[in-house]
Amino acid sequence: MDDFEEFARVSAPRLYRAAWLLTVEHHQAEDLVQETLAKLYLSWRKLQHVDNVPSYARTVLARTYLAQRRRKSSTERPTASMPERVERPGDPELRLVLQQALSQLSPLDRAVLVLRFFEDRSAEQVALDLGKNAGAIRTRTSRALDRLRAVLGDDVRHLIAL
Repeated sequence: MDDFEEFARVSAPRLYRAAWLLTVEHHQAEDLVQETLAKLYLSWRKLQHVDNVPSYARTVLARTYLAQRRRKSSTERPTASMPERVERPGDPELRLVLQQALSQLSPLDRAVLVLRFFEDRSAEQVALDLGKNAGAIRTRTSRALDRLRAVLGDDVRHLIAL
């Protein structure tokens, strides 16, 4: 299982980034990555025959996220105290605005936008990941972007370097 440990070590940061964008909460993102890796570990021997394991891992992550959102237990909230975290590179103000805007979208809209634009996947790949057809994903992408623009409004323009 050394090969799984290596896969998990290399893939965890990218899976975490996608999970954070989906959940917009640190602890939920970590839980989602852990659940995804646990599912992959259970079927690791079968996955040796899969051509693109990282792509399969992102599919498992997205489907696990959507399944969690359908469960009633997904209403858990974090405690009032937050642990100290190391500062990550990037524009924190833009990141917070984006996090807030994404949190106002439906789980499926959020999943589509994260997979399409942050994971740089095509509509066809996202359709396969989410069990939808590509036309539906393109339509949902367009509508989700419109909703995101409505949430962000014109105030966000000053945060983006032109």
